[in-house]
This record gives sequence, structure tokens and C-alpha cells, in this order.
Amino acid sequence: MKTRRIVRLGLFTCLALVLSYIETLIPNPFPVPGAKLGLTNIVTLLMLQDYKPEDILMVILARVLLAGFLFGSFSSIIYSLTGALVSFSLMIILYRYKFNLILISITGGISHNLGQLLVATLVTQTFSLFYSYGFYLMIIGFLTGLFNGLILVFLRKYLPRLEDGLQ
Repeated sequence: MKTRRIVRLGLFTCLALVLSYIETLIPNPFPVPGAKLGLTNIVTLLMLQDYKPEDILMVILARVLLAGFLFGSFSSIIYSLTGALVSFSLMIILYRYKFNLILISITGGISHNLGQLLVATLVTQTFSLFYSYGFYLMIIGFLTGLFNGLILVFLRKYLPRLEDGLQ
């Protein structure tokens, strides 16, 4: 790996950690426990255009583990990791098929929440969680994905392309 690339991946990881910390300071604006704005998804979306999937995955894994150890718990790592991997997988597929970044962000928000809901269902062995929380989490995922997608579009206007991403 080139030194420049390592530095950029480190900076993306730091940015994601800062956004994760900021989320811990914001009171939950949603009626569902544990729902967040998903600001760290902006980092993933920023990287989609210029970095290889394995680079993005490294940043996601580092962010989830570090944020879990710094601001969360072991269970928060499991929930966040599952949501992030499901979300990332779908976002990569949609990006390869040239979908709009806002739609990719919305899909990421919804799939992240559904991935976490799947873990909660397995842990509690209560399928009714899908009935009681699923609809609300899909709405929240849609709204937060739309919000983050709009932030991304704004940032893309003012940030230069990251020219060494795929090289």
C-alpha cells in the first residue's frame, strides 16, 4: 500500500470515529430506542466513488471496532458490525449498477437498521420485533439515509475527487 493511501484511509477512519462520537452526544430524536442518524455512513458514501471495496471495508471494520471499544460495548459492536456489513454489501451492489447516491444512502440506512433488527431477533429469539420495530426502523432508515445522502451531494460539490483512490 502506498503511504498516501494508508494516510487517507486513516483519515477516513478518524472522520468516521469523530462522527460516531458526535452521534453519542445527540439525544435520540426518534421514538425507537437505539436509533441514530447514521452520520458515519457519509464516510462510506464518500469513499464509494474513489476507493476499492476492500479499502472501504477496512475503514468500516476499524470504525466499528474502535467506536465500540471507545463509546459502546461488545453488544454494540455486534449490532453495529452486522448493520454495517449488510448496508455496505447492498451499497456496493447498487453503486456498481450506477444507482443515484441518494438512493444508495437510503438503501444503506434501511438495510443497516434491518441488519441490526435481525441480530436483535436472534439474540432475543423474538420474531415479533420485526412487527413491532421493523416498520419504524425502515422509516427511520429512509429518513436518515435521505438526510445523509443530501449531505453527501452537498459535500461532493465542494470536495475534489480523491484522485489516488483506485490507483
